[in-house]
Amino acid sequence: MKTTIYMVRHAESAFAFGQERTRGLSTEGFAAAKQVAELFTGIDVHYMASSPYTRAKQTIQYIADQKCLEIVEYEELIERPIKGLDYEAPWNELYEAIRTSFVDQDFALKGGESTRQAQQRAIPVIEKLLEEQQGKNIVIGTHGNIMTIIMNDFDDQYGFEFWDSTSKPDIYKLTFNMNRLEQVERVSYRA
Repeated sequence: MKTTIYMVRHAESAFAFGQERTRGLSTEGFAAAKQVAELFTGIDVHYMASSPYTRAKQTIQYIADQKCLEIVEYEELIERPIKGLDYEAPWNELYEAIRTSFVDQDFALKGGESTRQAQQRAIPVIEKLLEEQQGKNIVIGTHGNIMTIIMNDFDDQYGFEFWDSTSKPDIYKLTFNMNRLEQVERVSYRA
């Protein structure tokens, strides 16, 4: 029996240090989230899950409203912090750390979380959803790094280069047969 997970990477959200959990979408991000919802007009959605981070929930809220579904939050689906959240680091340092983390799955900067650690917390949620929502369509509000890490656990071709090619927002349709990933399709949301 086929189960489909739509991974919806959050739309544009202006970075604000110390507001990882609470920063919301920009004006452009809300407009893109409306376009994403339009894409789901003809798709049956049975269950909605999200990272508890505001930007991830806001990106799929229009879908939830359209389908009259609640968004169930999972702390285990938060974005992977490659470094501790209590200090700033230059983007080039973070970028290289993310690249390294897909080669050495135990690598993280001080106070951060490795790819392996992120998989250990997130994959049980995905497996639970695949079991409990078997044969259904699931939408997950997510982040670029944790989305890639989850997909990487099922197929290691999804690594740094894939992550680096994603946009905000972005949608990937993952088709599973039981717990086996069979197909990944990028879904365009722009008209």
